[in-house]
Amino acid sequence: MELRDLLALEPDAGERFLSLWLGYTESLGNPELRQVIAAMYERVAADQVLVHAGAEEAIFNFMNVALRSGDHVIVHAPYYQSLGEVARSIGAEVSEWRGDPAQAWELDLEVFKAALTPRTKAAVINFPHNPTGFLPRIEFVRALSELSEQHGFIIFSDEVYRGLELDPSHRLPAFADLNHRAVSLGVMSKTYGLAGLRIGWIATRNELLFNEMAAFKDYTTICNSAPSEFLAALALRNAKSIVERNLGIIRKNLDHLDAFFAHRPDLFTWNRPKAGSLAFPALLKGDVERFCADLVEKAGILLLPGTLYGSGTNCFRIGFGRKNVPHVLQRFDEYLKKVPST
Repeated sequence: MELRDLLALEPDAGERFLSLWLGYTESLGNPELRQVIAAMYERVAADQVLVHAGAEEAIFNFMNVALRSGDHVIVHAPYYQSLGEVARSIGAEVSEWRGDPAQAWELDLEVFKAALTPRTKAAVINFPHNPTGFLPRIEFVRALSELSEQHGFIIFSDEVYRGLELDPSHRLPAFADLNHRAVSLGVMSKTYGLAGLRIGWIATRNELLFNEMAAFKDYTTICNSAPSEFLAALALRNAKSIVERNLGIIRKNLDHLDAFFAHRPDLFTWNRPKAGSLAFPALLKGDVERFCADLVEKAGILLLPGTLYGSGTNCFRIGFGRKNVPHVLQRFDEYLKKVPST
């Protein structure tokens, strides 16, 4: 969205934005923004929301507060690099809990149980999942929450694509609502398509952890951008229309992707994602890193090889959150016709 589109969502938003005071903001986040964010949860109050400069800062701060060298962390894999690498940089041992590509990236709770140790301090999960679009059933997440209660580990739940479920009835409850120790991560960049605002947050009923993260933030960004917090609050008050717009783009693009991959079963394995704006097809011929490098060089199309996710498979991440996907797929098809031996 452009700034003018966002400001047009409320009659006086433009004037209020132009008269915005540009001094330091509150370290915990603008009170109005925290209230709007809290309204998205069932059991989280505004004073249990901590606003950050994007999701990246929130991940970094959580890991540095919750973990120490020698601690053990179980991370849902494949994963966005920071979800595992920040823990490793602290000296924590990271075990990867891998989804099964043969089962549309389903997770096995028995594998998770086998990985638990007395040193397990946190489980890092990501639903809806980046990059596969995997979304478990509610019974699965409730069972995981019960394990947290039994063993005492914290669940850090990356929920940045929550709200982009293709079937709204599949939407999972936020983990901060399910579990009193858990942390839910949100951001303006994914579901709302407003990455330029650089606003993210954590929601948690874990008072000790919240206070420690708030204190740690004094050594990172201290406070957030006043214009970004104003615009984030404006967007979240009008979230329904923004998300419907974004879901409309995603659904149309998925139809194009279904057709594209259906015509190339010799080259790709395609699992239609359940949520989000990402998918993780498998390349059946050739090396995925060379394939992605050649594609961007010759066709100007950027795909992310799964090796960057440590996936152990010949997969690549493809994003479909923009309106230009039909044009990109046309160029992709032209490339494949020229390189039949891929």
